[in-house]
Amino acid sequence: MIDSPNPTHLKPGQNSQFQMEMKRFTRHKPAMIGLAIIIIVVLVAIFGPLVAPYPYAEQNLAKMTSPPDAQNLFGTDQVGRDIFSRVLYGARIAIMVGLVAVVIEAGIGITLGLLAGYFGGRLDTIICGLTDTIWAFPPMILALGIVTVIGPGLFNVIAAIAIVSWAPFSRITRAKVMSVKEQEFVEAGRSIGESDFSLLTRYILPNILAPNLILVTLTMPAALLTASSLSFLGFGAQPPTPDWGAILSEGRDYLRLAPWISTFPGLAILFTVIGLNFLGDGLRDAFDPRLKL
Repeated sequence: MIDSPNPTHLKPGQNSQFQMEMKRFTRHKPAMIGLAIIIIVVLVAIFGPLVAPYPYAEQNLAKMTSPPDAQNLFGTDQVGRDIFSRVLYGARIAIMVGLVAVVIEAGIGITLGLLAGYFGGRLDTIICGLTDTIWAFPPMILALGIVTVIGPGLFNVIAAIAIVSWAPFSRITRAKVMSVKEQEFVEAGRSIGESDFSLLTRYILPNILAPNLILVTLTMPAALLTASSLSFLGFGAQPPTPDWGAILSEGRDYLRLAPWISTFPGLAILFTVIGLNFLGDGLRDAFDPRLKL
């Protein structure tokens, strides 16, 4: 009887190969910096609302556009809301939007890539044509067009980002499937009567997940920037929801009077994107240095 590939059935030397890859990753200094940043952001997203000194929507009209001080570490905005509290709450929204959008786009892209690479023929031509069409448009412009049609809102932004950003997952998956499906273990599974669904899910999918997991970390910064940009333009989370892009937009009319309103959410976006980029580059260099978008 022939078993499908399973992480518990390791080939000789596979452990040492994984250990070498992990050693390369841990020695990748930018990746370690990125990992530390992302851990901090995730901890802020989880525990930030618990330690925030004020509710994110609480107004203090006596302290409008107040500069940073002991009571308001990041100052206050134009209606007296505490910027520090709003940035802490905003971390949860940023992580949720980036993660959910990337999971959805990965699901779409991997599914289409599996079908195109495995079945080929006319289906492959249709999916490749659709992938090239999506890839031809700048994601930000296409996402902006979609939310203009379906309306503003956090979940509409997530849907728009997922719709315009699945193409890299489809292309990477298709290329990997076309290689893996010719391997002996797939042919063996086909010879004993395994269905196409079984071959795809039990034999092929586990062998193409690694590059896609790396791609997740490489595409999350773009998803976060797109979401923040749409929120900045007023299409994302609606007031008083403390979205980083929306807070940045609220402060643009007060850049001379109260620059801290836009500065701190902007720094939060900057460091989160840098952390994700460093982490993604480190994972790619350690586990799949040949991965190209």
